[in-house]
Amino acid sequence: MRSIIQRVSHCSVDVNQKVVGKIGQGYLILLGIESEDSNEDVEWLANKIVALRIFSDEKGLMNKSIIDVDGSVLVVSQFTLHAKYKKGTRPSFIRAAKPEQAIPLYEAFCKELENLTGKVTQTGEFGADMDVHLTNDGPVTIIIDTKNKE
Repeated sequence: MRSIIQRVSHCSVDVNQKVVGKIGQGYLILLGIESEDSNEDVEWLANKIVALRIFSDEKGLMNKSIIDVDGSVLVVSQFTLHAKYKKGTRPSFIRAAKPEQAIPLYEAFCKELENLTGKVTQTGEFGADMDVHLTNDGPVTIIIDTKNKE
């Protein structure tokens, strides 16, 4: 699984000009699922993200987690995070999981975030053409790949 976590002051996702997900302070998580991913990746990634201390404390240092600031989460599926572009200029998405595998893992990831944060996870619409509106706070953007645990 690949994720891009953006600390936001607010964020929303529209499908066909209708808001389908919206949060205030928290994380916009762009989530790409590949064919090698499993529930182990779901659990590891959700726990890592919730434990991240990338919100500022009273001294302006990044010492607070999303739990500490009572933040919210919006997850948007994004298979393009697994683009391969070694040959030519048109990316290949062959490693991205097919919907029959990706949707259950996406839903499990959102549910795991709910369990860990105690809040409903807002989402986009899997497979839809979405408009994502956000204000990146900081800006703070973190990339995490479960296959490259640095």
